[in-house]
Amino acid sequence: MGVVNVTPDSFSDGGEWFEPSAAIAHGRELLAQGADVLDVGGESTRPGAQRPSVEEELRRVLPVIEALAGEGAVLSVDTMRAAVAAQALRAGAAIVNDVSGGLADEEMAAVVAQSGAPFVVMHWRGHSAAMQSRAVYDDVVADVCAELTARARDLTAAGIEADHLVLDPGFGFAKLAHHNWTLLRHLDRVVDLGHPVLVGTSRKTFLGRVGVPDGEPPRPPAQRDAATAATSVHAARLGAWGVRVHHVPSTLDALLATAAIDHAPDTGNDHAPGAGIPTAATSTTDGG
Repeated sequence: MGVVNVTPDSFSDGGEWFEPSAAIAHGRELLAQGADVLDVGGESTRPGAQRPSVEEELRRVLPVIEALAGEGAVLSVDTMRAAVAAQALRAGAAIVNDVSGGLADEEMAAVVAQSGAPFVVMHWRGHSAAMQSRAVYDDVVADVCAELTARARDLTAAGIEADHLVLDPGFGFAKLAHHNWTLLRHLDRVVDLGHPVLVGTSRKTFLGRVGVPDGEPPRPPAQRDAATAATSVHAARLGAWGVRVHHVPSTLDALLATAAIDHAPDTGNDHAPGAGIPTAATSTTDGG
């Protein structure tokens, strides 16, 4: 899943794709690089971000969705607002990706249920302005699994088909660095909940601190793609359905290299050079 941020203030690339024409061109580039789904969002969810109006969010995302869907792209709309989700689905989006899991807008479940679209349900404890104050857990893996399970149960009771739910542990949302690392290590427990799992670690601050001495600032977002690729490979090996990334080539190369290792002959020189090495068309992000 390639990220298309149509925002002026996203932590990774705020403003770079803010104009619709730039966002559409970026979406095309991500598809050419191997993205299967484009995730189009018009609201930054970085810590401390201020929310745009509904009208402004719609102004940002609808032209991008309409253009890319018209070209055959598979799109998800990254929104916490039912009104935006409804219009985005009518404009051609196929998936709703709600970082609040439907908690921010009580109308979201009904919109998704009526549409029949897949719904990405992220673990969420509040809006960006205050979420890090809620990063308190007895056991982060058990707590996240329990809260996601409860949310999935509520959403199915509201009419969304259980097999339309995709779970996201919410890396970086109401979580400190050690929470993120622990969740990654035990991602199989989220997968074992029985729903497809989306992993969104891309360029998050905790990755920027890898190898950086204490007291030094983290590496800037654009220098976190190698670490993102490593977490993508880990997620794939533990059974994740998908990974949401800003830089598709580095993650795709890492997944393809891992798949090539998995498909290598056990011993000897049984194949001609290159035989059996997977391509982007034959590899998946589900551990294969």
